[in-house]
Amino acid sequence: MNTLVALCAIGAEKILANEIKFLGYKTISNAPGRVFFTAPDEGLYRANLCLRTADRVYLQLATFNADNFDDLFEGVHSINWQDFLKKDTKVVVDKVRIYKSKLNSEHTIQGMTHKAIYKKLEDVWHMSILPESGAKADVRIYLEQNKVYVLLDLSGEPLHKRGYRTDGGIAPIRETLACVLLQMMCWRRKTPLHDAFCGAGTIATEATLYAYNVAPGFGRHFAIESLPIFNQEQAVEIKKQEAAKIRPDALARITGTDIDPEAVKRSQKNAEHACVTAGRALQMIGSDQRIQRPDFEVADFADIKAPYETGLLLSNPPYGERLGDEEQAISLYKNMNSLFTDFENWEMGFITSHDKFEESIGKKASSIKNLKSGNLDTRFYMYKI
Repeated sequence: MNTLVALCAIGAEKILANEIKFLGYKTISNAPGRVFFTAPDEGLYRANLCLRTADRVYLQLATFNADNFDDLFEGVHSINWQDFLKKDTKVVVDKVRIYKSKLNSEHTIQGMTHKAIYKKLEDVWHMSILPESGAKADVRIYLEQNKVYVLLDLSGEPLHKRGYRTDGGIAPIRETLACVLLQMMCWRRKTPLHDAFCGAGTIATEATLYAYNVAPGFGRHFAIESLPIFNQEQAVEIKKQEAAKIRPDALARITGTDIDPEAVKRSQKNAEHACVTAGRALQMIGSDQRIQRPDFEVADFADIKAPYETGLLLSNPPYGERLGDEEQAISLYKNMNSLFTDFENWEMGFITSHDKFEESIGKKASSIKNLKSGNLDTRFYMYKI
């Protein structure tokens, strides 16, 4: 059994933990932006392929206490790195995170970890120099209250990079964060969904993949595929298993609008790429079925009306950084109050980094959730019926 660590937006840990449990794996504990869980070998690939709200998945190689650099070196050196890396692998200690520990120099910890890894590999393989001509492998170190966590990246590119978005436009929402919002709103595939500021179409596209039960990672590769622990035959079988779970006959009514024609074109293009990828997954199991594309139209939010009696309006409206003017953002939010009339009986969710959103829109949210994705602190305002 393997111990894995999945990263997510800070504030989304419970959402990710529930998703991990749904895959059949056992969660161990949560930390800000991280969920620890156990999974058999097949989980190394399946977690990357299937998790919608995870930003990365790591394999935990070791944990040990380190009060000094000798302890750190010995702990890292004791790992059987030759089981996880190839002789031409280029090892990069990409990040170090420290919390209340005696060792507090990120740069020195990074260098010592790298030195210990290469010393172990040189000793085992009887090589004085490693070629580093192959694929890159990222190692991350967490040092918390003198306890070291050594993690090997299984994802490569962040998991929000699904492979379908060729153009995100200005400040697009991350795909993984869009999925977090859908889960926080408890959205169900039969409930109509509309995004009034579709931008790059991310929310509508992720809702489509969820509605038809399409694993989000079908359109890309993962770092594990370059490691000796990768089982190609097993991965193919996992993809076929997940392809068989796609539900092209499901009912979904997913739409989006934007005042910018280019944004609508961008949304249509990105959604089409995602749906084509789903079609290719179905072809793996001999099916020529297709999933329905979301509908996008050019329209100002002030001119649209609810297409159904009830539903969910979920949007990432422009804010200060995107509009370039805080006063413009506040004016926009005030005008957005009309949505509560035009989409009466609909639940709504809006994510923004603007701290005056609730005051500006003139309606108190049912609940507010703080989320930190990347370097951006945001608030998710939920209006539930």
